[in-house]
Amino acid sequence: MKKRDIEKNYTKGEFIKKLRRLADSLESGEKFNIQVAGEKINIPKNAVVNIEHERRKEGEELEFQIKWN
Repeated sequence: MKKRDIEKNYTKGEFIKKLRRLADSLESGEKFNIQVAGEKINIPKNAVVNIEHERRKEGEELEFQIKWN
């Protein structure tokens, strides 16, 4: 698997739909499948979720993260 680091912007409506699907799969304990910038990603049900907040001179950033091996 090749290394990848991208950021993809979505409309507010698209983002909300993705968050709802993610919340539903977390709540039901099922894996989550998503496509980002043309690549299908399969997130296992045992993935770790966290929220990261960064503050710098340029501004602030809030990231909802999902990590797995």
